[in-house]
Amino acid sequence: MGQELNAAAMLTSDFASLSDLIRAHAVERPDKPAMVCEDRSISYAALDVMLDRIAAALQREGLGKSQAVAILAATSIDYGCAFLGTLRAGGVPAPLQPSATPAQLAAMIADCGAPVLFLDAIGAKALGDAATTVQRVALDGSDAGTPLAEFLAPEGSKPAPVAVTPDDPFNIIYSSGTTGVPKGIVQPQSMRWLHIARAPGGFGSAVTMVATPLYSNTTLVSFIPTIAWGGTAVLLGKFDARAFVSQAAKHRATHAMLVPVQYQRIMALPDFDSFDLSSFAFKTCTSAPFSPALKADILARWPGLLVEYYGMTEGGGTTVLICNAHPTKLHTVGVPLPGQDIRLIDEAGNEVPRGEMGEVVGRSGAMMSGYHGRADATRDATWHDSDGNRFIRHGDVGRFDEDGFLILMDRKKDLIISGGFNIYPSDLEGVLIEHPGITDCAVIGIPSEQWGETPLGFFTGPADPAEALAWFNDRVGKTQRLADLRKVDELPRSAIGKVLKRELRDRYLAA
Repeated sequence: MGQELNAAAMLTSDFASLSDLIRAHAVERPDKPAMVCEDRSISYAALDVMLDRIAAALQREGLGKSQAVAILAATSIDYGCAFLGTLRAGGVPAPLQPSATPAQLAAMIADCGAPVLFLDAIGAKALGDAATTVQRVALDGSDAGTPLAEFLAPEGSKPAPVAVTPDDPFNIIYSSGTTGVPKGIVQPQSMRWLHIARAPGGFGSAVTMVATPLYSNTTLVSFIPTIAWGGTAVLLGKFDARAFVSQAAKHRATHAMLVPVQYQRIMALPDFDSFDLSSFAFKTCTSAPFSPALKADILARWPGLLVEYYGMTEGGGTTVLICNAHPTKLHTVGVPLPGQDIRLIDEAGNEVPRGEMGEVVGRSGAMMSGYHGRADATRDATWHDSDGNRFIRHGDVGRFDEDGFLILMDRKKDLIISGGFNIYPSDLEGVLIEHPGITDCAVIGIPSEQWGETPLGFFTGPADPAEALAWFNDRVGKTQRLADLRKVDELPRSAIGKVLKRELRDRYLAA
Protein backbone atom coordinates (compact mmCIF):
# COMPACT_ATOMS: atom_id res chain seq x y z
CA MET A 1 0.00 0.00 0.00
CA GLY A 2 1.43 3.39 -0.97
CA GLN A 3 2.39 5.95 1.65
CA GLU A 4 -0.32 8.28 0.37
CA LEU A 5 -2.96 5.70 1.34
CA ASN A 6 -1.56 4.85 4.76
CA ALA A 7 -3.93 6.50 7.23
CA ALA A 8 -1.84 5.64 10.28
CA ALA A 9 1.24 7.29 8.78
CA MET A 10 -0.71 10.40 7.84
CA LEU A 11 -2.28 10.70 11.29
CA THR A 12 1.15 10.72 12.92
CA SER A 13 2.62 13.20 10.42
CA ASP A 14 2.92 16.95 10.85
CA PHE A 15 -0.06 17.62 8.58
CA ALA A 16 -2.45 15.78 6.27
CA SER A 17 -5.68 16.71 4.55
CA LEU A 18 -9.00 15.32 5.73
CA SER A 19 -9.86 14.42 2.15
CA ASP A 20 -6.73 12.27 1.81
CA LEU A 21 -7.50 10.54 5.09
CA ILE A 22 -10.98 9.62 3.89
CA ARG A 23 -9.52 8.17 0.68
CA ALA A 24 -7.09 6.10 2.75
CA HIS A 25 -9.91 4.78 4.95
CA ALA A 26 -11.87 3.87 1.81
CA VAL A 27 -9.00 1.55 0.86
CA GLU A 28 -8.19 0.23 4.33
CA ARG A 29 -11.74 -0.14 5.74
CA PRO A 30 -14.07 0.11 2.72
CA ASP A 31 -17.13 -1.45 4.36
CA LYS A 32 -16.86 0.44 7.67
CA PRO A 33 -19.82 2.82 8.15
CA ALA A 34 -18.60 6.42 8.04
CA MET A 35 -21.97 8.01 8.79
CA VAL A 36 -25.29 6.64 10.05
CA CYS A 37 -28.53 8.63 10.07
CA GLU A 38 -31.82 6.96 11.00
CA ASP A 39 -32.13 3.89 8.74
CA ARG A 40 -29.45 4.96 6.26
CA SER A 41 -25.69 4.56 6.40
CA ILE A 42 -22.77 5.19 4.07
CA SER A 43 -19.51 3.23 4.08
CA TYR A 44 -16.07 4.77 3.64
CA ALA A 45 -15.82 3.33 0.14
CA ALA A 46 -19.19 4.79 -0.87
CA LEU A 47 -18.36 8.08 0.84
CA ASP A 48 -15.11 8.35 -1.12
CA VAL A 49 -17.00 7.85 -4.40
CA MET A 50 -19.65 10.41 -3.43
CA LEU A 51 -17.04 12.99 -2.51
CA ASP A 52 -15.36 12.53 -5.89
CA ARG A 53 -18.66 13.12 -7.69
CA ILE A 54 -19.54 16.20 -5.62
CA ALA A 55 -16.03 17.66 -5.96
CA ALA A 56 -15.94 17.04 -9.72
CA ALA A 57 -19.35 18.70 -10.09
CA LEU A 58 -18.24 21.74 -8.10
CA GLN A 59 -15.09 22.05 -10.20
CA ARG A 60 -17.23 21.67 -13.35
CA GLU A 61 -19.22 24.69 -12.15
CA GLY A 62 -16.00 26.67 -11.86
CA LEU A 63 -15.26 26.40 -8.14
CA GLY A 64 -11.68 27.45 -7.47
CA LYS A 65 -9.32 26.68 -4.63
CA SER A 66 -10.30 28.37 -1.35
CA GLN A 67 -13.66 29.50 -2.77
CA ALA A 68 -16.62 29.09 -0.43
CA VAL A 69 -19.61 26.78 -0.83
CA ALA A 70 -22.62 27.51 1.39
CA ILE A 71 -24.73 24.81 3.10
CA LEU A 72 -28.15 25.57 4.61
CA ALA A 73 -29.92 22.42 5.75
CA ALA A 74 -30.81 20.06 8.55
CA THR A 75 -28.30 17.39 9.58
CA SER A 76 -28.18 14.45 7.16
CA ILE A 77 -25.70 12.14 5.46
CA ASP A 78 -25.96 14.23 2.29
CA TYR A 79 -25.15 17.34 4.33
CA GLY A 80 -22.00 15.61 5.55
CA CYS A 81 -21.14 14.62 1.98
CA ALA A 82 -21.65 18.18 0.73
CA PHE A 83 -19.32 19.51 3.44
CA LEU A 84 -16.61 16.91 2.83
CA GLY A 85 -17.04 17.03 -0.96
CA THR A 86 -16.42 20.77 -0.93
CA LEU A 87 -13.12 20.13 0.86
CA ARG A 88 -12.11 17.57 -1.75
CA ALA A 89 -12.76 20.13 -4.49
CA GLY A 90 -10.39 22.51 -2.72
CA GLY A 91 -13.29 24.67 -1.60
CA VAL A 92 -14.24 26.07 1.80
CA PRO A 93 -17.52 24.91 3.36
CA ALA A 94 -19.59 27.72 4.85
CA PRO A 95 -22.39 26.09 6.88
CA LEU A 96 -25.24 28.49 7.68
CA GLN A 97 -27.82 28.50 10.46
CA PRO A 98 -31.47 28.02 9.41
CA SER A 99 -32.43 30.05 12.51
CA ALA A 100 -30.98 33.22 10.95
CA THR A 101 -33.29 35.70 9.23
CA PRO A 102 -33.65 35.69 5.42
CA ALA A 103 -31.78 38.99 5.23
CA GLN A 104 -28.93 37.63 7.38
CA LEU A 105 -28.71 34.46 5.28
CA ALA A 106 -28.59 36.43 2.04
CA ALA A 107 -25.89 38.66 3.54
CA MET A 108 -23.83 35.65 4.68
CA ILE A 109 -24.05 34.04 1.23
CA ALA A 110 -22.91 37.31 -0.33
CA ASP A 111 -20.19 37.77 2.30
CA CYS A 112 -18.55 34.41 1.67
CA GLY A 113 -18.98 34.73 -2.10
CA ALA A 114 -20.36 31.20 -2.53
CA PRO A 115 -21.40 30.37 -6.11
CA VAL A 116 -23.23 27.22 -4.95
CA LEU A 117 -25.67 26.67 -2.07
CA PHE A 118 -26.54 23.17 -0.88
CA LEU A 119 -29.91 23.29 0.91
CA ASP A 120 -33.06 21.36 1.73
CA ALA A 121 -36.70 22.28 2.30
CA ILE A 122 -35.87 23.62 5.77
CA GLY A 123 -33.12 25.80 4.34
CA ALA A 124 -35.32 27.02 1.51
CA LYS A 125 -38.03 28.03 4.00
CA ALA A 126 -35.46 29.87 6.12
CA LEU A 127 -34.07 31.73 3.11
CA GLY A 128 -37.57 32.66 1.95
CA ASP A 129 -37.70 35.29 -0.78
CA ALA A 130 -34.29 36.76 0.01
CA ALA A 131 -32.63 37.73 -3.22
CA THR A 132 -29.57 35.64 -4.06
CA THR A 133 -27.98 34.67 -7.37
CA VAL A 134 -26.34 31.55 -5.97
CA GLN A 135 -26.89 28.20 -7.69
CA ARG A 136 -29.09 26.04 -5.47
CA VAL A 137 -28.66 22.28 -5.09
CA ALA A 138 -31.33 20.36 -3.13
CA LEU A 139 -30.00 17.68 -0.79
CA ASP A 140 -33.37 16.17 0.09
CA GLY A 141 -35.24 15.64 -3.17
CA SER A 142 -37.37 18.75 -2.58
CA ASP A 143 -37.91 21.51 -5.10
CA ALA A 144 -35.46 23.76 -3.24
CA GLY A 145 -33.04 23.56 -6.17
CA THR A 146 -31.43 21.23 -8.69
CA PRO A 147 -31.69 17.72 -7.24
CA LEU A 148 -28.38 16.46 -5.91
CA ALA A 149 -28.59 13.37 -8.14
CA GLU A 150 -28.72 15.62 -11.21
CA PHE A 151 -25.97 17.91 -9.96
CA LEU A 152 -23.48 15.12 -9.31
CA ALA A 153 -20.75 14.40 -11.85
CA PRO A 154 -21.19 11.02 -13.61
CA GLU A 155 -20.20 7.85 -11.79
CA GLY A 156 -16.47 7.24 -12.03
CA SER A 157 -15.68 10.97 -12.21
CA LYS A 158 -12.57 12.20 -10.45
CA PRO A 159 -11.92 15.81 -9.45
CA ALA A 160 -8.67 17.53 -10.26
CA PRO A 161 -6.44 17.04 -7.21
CA VAL A 162 -5.97 20.16 -5.08
CA ALA A 163 -3.04 20.40 -2.68
CA VAL A 164 -3.77 22.20 0.58
CA THR A 165 -1.38 23.73 3.09
CA PRO A 166 -1.80 24.38 6.82
CA ASP A 167 -2.39 28.08 6.12
CA ASP A 168 -5.22 27.49 3.64
CA PRO A 169 -8.78 28.07 4.86
CA PHE A 170 -10.66 24.95 5.95
CA ASN A 171 -14.13 26.37 6.60
CA ILE A 172 -16.01 29.54 7.52
CA ILE A 173 -18.23 29.44 10.61
CA TYR A 174 -20.63 32.34 11.06
CA SER A 175 -21.12 33.68 14.58
CA SER A 176 -24.57 33.32 16.11
CA GLY A 177 -25.45 36.97 16.62
CA THR A 178 -29.13 37.75 17.08
CA THR A 179 -28.89 41.15 15.40
CA GLY A 180 -26.94 42.41 12.39
CA VAL A 181 -24.92 40.24 10.04
CA PRO A 182 -22.96 37.44 11.79
CA LYS A 183 -19.19 37.56 11.34
CA GLY A 184 -17.54 34.81 9.28
CA ILE A 185 -14.84 33.06 11.31
CA VAL A 186 -12.20 31.68 8.94
CA GLN A 187 -10.66 28.55 10.44
CA PRO A 188 -7.46 27.41 8.72
CA GLN A 189 -6.46 23.86 7.86
CA SER A 190 -3.89 24.00 10.69
CA MET A 191 -6.63 24.64 13.26
CA ARG A 192 -8.70 21.66 12.17
CA TRP A 193 -5.58 19.51 11.93
CA LEU A 194 -4.80 20.25 15.57
CA HIS A 195 -8.35 19.11 16.48
CA ILE A 196 -7.67 15.87 14.60
CA ALA A 197 -4.16 15.31 15.93
CA ARG A 198 -5.08 15.80 19.59
CA ALA A 199 -8.24 13.66 19.45
CA PRO A 200 -8.46 11.31 22.45
CA GLY A 201 -7.44 7.70 22.08
CA GLY A 202 -9.77 5.24 20.44
CA PHE A 203 -11.19 7.52 17.75
CA GLY A 204 -10.35 4.96 15.08
CA SER A 205 -13.02 2.69 16.55
CA ALA A 206 -15.24 5.50 17.82
CA VAL A 207 -18.99 5.49 17.43
CA THR A 208 -19.69 9.17 17.96
CA MET A 209 -23.14 10.56 18.66
CA VAL A 210 -23.58 13.79 16.69
CA ALA A 211 -26.43 15.51 18.51
CA THR A 212 -25.88 19.19 17.65
CA PRO A 213 -26.26 20.79 14.18
CA LEU A 214 -23.50 20.39 11.63
CA TYR A 215 -23.27 24.16 11.16
CA SER A 216 -21.96 24.48 14.73
CA ASN A 217 -18.26 24.41 15.54
CA THR A 218 -19.20 22.41 18.66
CA THR A 219 -20.36 19.63 16.35
CA LEU A 220 -17.48 19.80 13.90
CA VAL A 221 -14.91 19.49 16.70
CA SER A 222 -16.12 15.91 17.24
CA PHE A 223 -17.47 15.05 13.77
CA ILE A 224 -14.28 15.90 11.86
CA PRO A 225 -11.86 13.91 14.08
CA THR A 226 -14.24 10.92 14.00
CA ILE A 227 -14.15 10.84 10.19
CA ALA A 228 -10.43 11.64 10.07
CA TRP A 229 -9.61 8.66 12.30
CA GLY A 230 -11.98 6.29 10.51
CA GLY A 231 -14.72 6.06 13.14
CA THR A 232 -18.49 6.15 12.69
CA ALA A 233 -20.57 9.30 13.15
CA VAL A 234 -24.19 8.68 14.18
CA LEU A 235 -26.10 11.76 13.00
CA LEU A 236 -29.19 12.80 14.94
CA GLY A 237 -31.84 15.33 13.99
CA LYS A 238 -33.68 17.68 16.33
CA PHE A 239 -32.52 16.78 19.82
CA ASP A 240 -34.69 14.50 21.93
CA ALA A 241 -33.24 13.09 25.14
CA ARG A 242 -34.99 9.73 24.92
CA ALA A 243 -34.08 9.30 21.26
CA PHE A 244 -30.45 10.08 22.13
CA VAL A 245 -30.09 7.41 24.82
CA SER A 246 -32.05 4.89 22.73
CA GLN A 247 -29.81 5.41 19.70
CA ALA A 248 -26.68 5.46 21.86
CA ALA A 249 -27.62 2.09 23.38
CA LYS A 250 -28.55 0.67 19.98
CA HIS A 251 -25.29 1.68 18.28
CA ARG A 252 -23.09 0.98 21.33
CA ALA A 253 -21.87 4.56 21.24
CA THR A 254 -18.41 5.32 22.61
CA HIS A 255 -18.14 9.10 22.23
CA ALA A 256 -20.42 12.14 22.37
CA MET A 257 -20.10 15.90 22.41
CA LEU A 258 -23.11 17.44 24.13
CA VAL A 259 -23.98 20.87 25.51
CA PRO A 260 -25.12 21.31 29.13
CA VAL A 261 -28.85 21.65 28.43
CA GLN A 262 -28.74 18.32 26.57
CA TYR A 263 -27.05 16.60 29.51
CA GLN A 264 -29.65 18.16 31.79
CA ARG A 265 -32.54 16.75 29.77
CA ILE A 266 -30.92 13.32 29.46
CA MET A 267 -30.20 13.00 33.17
CA ALA A 268 -33.77 14.11 33.99
CA LEU A 269 -35.25 11.09 32.16
CA PRO A 270 -37.11 9.06 34.82
CA ASP A 271 -35.81 5.80 33.35
CA PHE A 272 -32.31 6.97 32.43
CA ASP A 273 -30.72 4.23 34.51
CA SER A 274 -32.51 1.53 32.51
CA PHE A 275 -30.51 2.27 29.33
CA ASP A 276 -27.27 0.39 28.74
CA LEU A 277 -24.69 3.11 28.14
CA SER A 278 -21.75 1.02 29.31
CA SER A 279 -20.04 1.32 25.91
CA PHE A 280 -19.28 5.01 26.47
CA ALA A 281 -15.61 5.78 26.83
CA PHE A 282 -15.51 9.55 26.39
CA LYS A 283 -18.21 12.18 26.87
CA THR A 284 -17.41 15.84 26.31
CA CYS A 285 -19.16 19.11 26.98
CA THR A 286 -18.62 22.69 25.83
CA SER A 287 -20.31 25.91 24.65
CA ALA A 288 -22.23 26.95 27.80
CA PRO A 289 -21.93 26.99 31.61
CA PHE A 290 -21.92 23.43 33.00
CA SER A 291 -23.11 23.25 36.62
CA PRO A 292 -21.01 21.30 39.15
CA ALA A 293 -24.13 19.46 40.37
CA LEU A 294 -24.93 18.24 36.86
CA LYS A 295 -21.33 17.11 36.32
CA ALA A 296 -21.47 15.18 39.59
CA ASP A 297 -24.72 13.47 38.60
CA ILE A 298 -23.23 12.37 35.28
CA LEU A 299 -20.13 11.04 36.99
CA ALA A 300 -22.28 9.01 39.36
CA ARG A 301 -24.64 7.48 36.81
CA TRP A 302 -23.11 7.50 33.31
CA PRO A 303 -20.06 5.30 32.55
CA GLY A 304 -16.93 6.65 30.89
CA LEU A 305 -14.83 9.77 31.16
CA LEU A 306 -16.55 13.15 31.36
CA VAL A 307 -14.41 15.94 29.93
CA GLU A 308 -15.29 19.62 29.73
CA TYR A 309 -13.59 21.81 27.13
CA TYR A 310 -13.53 25.58 27.27
CA GLY A 311 -12.57 27.55 24.19
CA MET A 312 -13.87 29.60 21.29
CA THR A 313 -14.87 29.02 17.68
CA GLU A 314 -12.27 31.69 16.90
CA GLY A 315 -9.65 29.56 18.63
CA GLY A 316 -7.14 31.04 21.05
CA GLY A 317 -6.63 29.02 24.21
CA THR A 318 -8.39 25.84 25.32
CA THR A 319 -8.74 24.43 28.81
CA VAL A 320 -9.75 20.91 29.71
CA LEU A 321 -11.30 19.47 32.87
CA ILE A 322 -11.21 15.70 33.24
CA CYS A 323 -14.06 15.54 35.70
CA ASN A 324 -13.42 11.95 36.84
CA ALA A 325 -9.87 12.83 37.88
CA HIS A 326 -10.72 16.14 39.56
CA PRO A 327 -14.04 15.77 41.41
CA THR A 328 -13.17 18.72 43.67
CA LYS A 329 -12.70 21.04 40.69
CA LEU A 330 -16.11 20.68 39.06
CA HIS A 331 -16.73 24.42 39.54
CA THR A 332 -13.86 25.14 37.13
CA VAL A 333 -13.26 24.61 33.40
CA GLY A 334 -9.92 22.96 34.02
CA VAL A 335 -6.36 23.78 33.05
CA PRO A 336 -4.87 24.90 29.73
CA LEU A 337 -4.03 22.10 27.33
CA PRO A 338 -0.34 21.62 26.51
CA GLY A 339 0.77 24.28 24.05
CA GLN A 340 -2.02 26.67 25.10
CA ASP A 341 -1.12 30.07 26.54
CA ILE A 342 -4.03 31.58 28.48
CA ARG A 343 -3.69 34.86 30.35
CA LEU A 344 -5.99 37.35 32.07
CA ILE A 345 -5.94 41.09 31.37
CA ASP A 346 -7.60 44.17 32.84
CA GLU A 347 -9.55 46.92 31.06
CA ALA A 348 -6.30 48.65 30.10
CA GLY A 349 -4.91 45.51 28.51
CA ASN A 350 -2.41 44.79 31.29
CA GLU A 351 -1.98 41.28 32.68
CA VAL A 352 -3.44 40.78 36.15
CA PRO A 353 -1.65 38.92 38.98
CA ARG A 354 -2.44 35.25 39.60
CA GLY A 355 -5.66 34.87 41.56
CA GLU A 356 -7.21 38.12 40.36
CA MET A 357 -10.06 38.36 37.86
CA GLY A 358 -9.54 39.50 34.32
CA GLU A 359 -10.61 39.07 30.72
CA VAL A 360 -9.47 35.76 29.22
CA VAL A 361 -7.10 35.93 26.24
CA GLY A 362 -5.59 32.87 24.59
CA ARG A 363 -2.97 31.77 22.11
CA SER A 364 -2.24 28.36 20.55
CA GLY A 365 -1.76 26.57 17.26
CA ALA A 366 -5.55 26.53 16.81
CA MET A 367 -6.50 30.10 15.96
CA MET A 368 -8.73 31.62 13.33
CA SER A 369 -7.13 33.39 10.40
CA GLY A 370 -9.54 36.24 11.12
CA TYR A 371 -13.08 37.37 10.43
CA HIS A 372 -13.83 37.13 6.73
CA GLY A 373 -13.59 40.57 5.16
CA ARG A 374 -13.64 42.23 8.60
CA ALA A 375 -10.16 43.49 9.41
CA ASP A 376 -11.64 45.88 11.97
CA ALA A 377 -13.42 43.11 13.88
CA THR A 378 -10.29 40.95 13.69
CA ARG A 379 -8.25 43.75 15.28
CA ASP A 380 -10.85 44.24 18.01
CA ALA A 381 -10.68 40.52 18.86
CA THR A 382 -6.88 40.56 19.14
CA TRP A 383 -4.50 41.31 22.02
CA HIS A 384 -0.69 41.31 21.81
CA ASP A 385 1.68 40.65 24.68
CA SER A 386 4.89 42.58 25.31
CA ASP A 387 6.74 40.29 22.89
CA GLY A 388 4.24 40.95 20.10
CA ASN A 389 2.61 37.51 20.27
CA ARG A 390 -0.98 37.45 19.00
CA PHE A 391 -3.73 36.38 21.39
CA ILE A 392 -7.49 36.16 20.83
CA ARG A 393 -9.83 37.83 23.29
CA HIS A 394 -12.30 35.25 24.60
CA GLY A 395 -14.76 37.82 25.93
CA ASP A 396 -15.06 35.97 29.26
CA VAL A 397 -14.09 37.10 32.74
CA GLY A 398 -12.36 34.59 34.98
CA ARG A 399 -9.57 33.85 37.44
CA PHE A 400 -7.10 31.05 38.07
CA ASP A 401 -7.23 29.28 41.41
CA GLU A 402 -4.18 28.29 43.42
CA ASP A 403 -3.80 25.05 41.41
CA GLY A 404 -4.01 26.72 37.99
CA PHE A 405 -7.62 25.76 37.27
CA LEU A 406 -9.62 28.44 35.45
CA ILE A 407 -12.84 29.61 37.10
CA LEU A 408 -15.14 31.48 34.70
CA MET A 409 -17.36 34.24 35.99
CA ASP A 410 -19.31 35.45 32.97
CA ARG A 411 -19.20 36.84 29.50
CA LYS A 412 -17.65 40.30 29.75
CA LYS A 413 -20.66 41.77 27.94
CA ASP A 414 -23.03 40.20 30.50
CA LEU A 415 -21.30 41.77 33.50
CA ILE A 416 -23.77 43.94 35.46
CA ILE A 417 -22.40 47.14 37.03
CA SER A 418 -24.89 48.27 39.66
CA GLY A 419 -24.11 51.24 41.85
CA GLY A 420 -20.43 50.81 41.01
CA PHE A 421 -20.37 47.14 42.02
CA ASN A 422 -19.56 44.34 39.56
CA ILE A 423 -22.26 41.68 39.63
CA TYR A 424 -21.70 38.39 37.81
CA PRO A 425 -24.97 36.83 36.61
CA SER A 426 -23.50 33.33 36.94
CA ASP A 427 -23.12 33.86 40.70
CA LEU A 428 -26.79 34.76 40.99
CA GLU A 429 -27.89 31.93 38.71
CA GLY A 430 -25.98 29.49 40.89
CA VAL A 431 -28.11 30.51 43.87
CA LEU A 432 -31.40 30.64 41.95
CA ILE A 433 -31.09 27.13 40.60
CA GLU A 434 -30.91 25.78 44.17
CA HIS A 435 -34.57 26.72 44.70
CA PRO A 436 -36.58 23.46 44.57
CA GLY A 437 -39.21 24.98 42.29
CA ILE A 438 -36.78 26.35 39.67
CA THR A 439 -35.59 24.09 36.84
CA ASP A 440 -33.77 26.62 34.67
CA CYS A 441 -32.82 30.27 35.11
CA ALA A 442 -31.01 33.28 33.70
CA VAL A 443 -30.11 36.70 35.05
CA ILE A 444 -29.62 39.85 32.97
CA GLY A 445 -28.89 43.49 33.68
CA ILE A 446 -31.57 46.09 32.95
CA PRO A 447 -31.39 49.90 33.04
CA SER A 448 -31.96 51.56 36.41
CA GLU A 449 -32.17 55.29 37.07
CA GLN A 450 -30.94 54.79 40.63
CA TRP A 451 -28.16 52.23 40.08
CA GLY A 452 -27.31 52.46 36.38
CA GLU A 453 -28.08 48.75 36.03
CA THR A 454 -29.88 46.24 38.21
CA PRO A 455 -30.23 42.44 37.93
CA LEU A 456 -33.47 40.85 36.71
CA GLY A 457 -34.11 37.10 36.80
CA PHE A 458 -36.09 34.72 34.59
CA PHE A 459 -36.90 31.11 35.44
CA THR A 460 -38.83 28.03 34.43
CA GLY A 461 -40.45 25.66 36.90
CA PRO A 462 -43.41 25.45 39.29
CA ALA A 463 -42.15 28.05 41.81
CA ASP A 464 -44.23 31.09 42.71
CA PRO A 465 -42.28 34.14 41.44
CA ALA A 466 -42.92 36.29 44.52
CA GLU A 467 -41.97 33.52 46.94
CA ALA A 468 -38.87 32.59 44.93
CA LEU A 469 -37.79 36.24 44.72
CA ALA A 470 -38.04 36.64 48.50
CA TRP A 471 -36.24 33.32 49.00
CA PHE A 472 -33.40 34.43 46.71
CA ASN A 473 -32.99 37.94 48.09
CA ASP A 474 -32.73 36.55 51.62
CA ARG A 475 -29.69 34.51 50.53
CA VAL A 476 -27.54 37.10 48.75
CA GLY A 477 -25.87 40.37 49.60
CA LYS A 478 -27.72 43.65 49.26
CA THR A 479 -25.93 44.58 46.02
CA GLN A 480 -26.84 41.23 44.42
CA ARG A 481 -30.58 41.31 45.09
CA LEU A 482 -32.84 40.88 42.08
CA ALA A 483 -35.14 43.76 41.19
CA ASP A 484 -37.67 41.24 39.91
CA LEU A 485 -38.02 37.56 39.06
CA ARG A 486 -40.19 36.52 36.13
CA LYS A 487 -41.58 33.12 35.24
CA VAL A 488 -41.40 32.04 31.57
CA ASP A 489 -42.41 28.89 29.70
CA GLU A 490 -38.85 28.40 28.48
CA LEU A 491 -35.61 30.33 28.16
CA PRO A 492 -34.58 31.25 24.61
CA ARG A 493 -31.59 29.19 23.59
CA SER A 494 -29.41 28.83 20.53
CA ALA A 495 -29.22 25.51 18.71
CA ILE A 496 -26.22 24.55 20.87
CA GLY A 497 -27.89 25.44 24.15
CA LYS A 498 -26.61 28.92 24.99
CA VAL A 499 -29.18 31.14 26.71
CA LEU A 500 -29.83 34.12 24.43
CA LYS A 501 -29.61 36.86 27.04
CA ARG A 502 -29.82 39.58 24.44
CA GLU A 503 -33.22 38.21 23.43
CA LEU A 504 -34.33 38.30 27.07
CA ARG A 505 -33.23 41.93 27.31
CA ASP A 506 -35.00 42.79 24.07
CA ARG A 507 -38.22 41.16 25.32
CA TYR A 508 -38.02 43.09 28.58
CA LEU A 509 -37.29 46.43 26.94
CA ALA A 510 -40.01 45.91 24.33
CA ALA A 511 -42.55 45.24 27.09
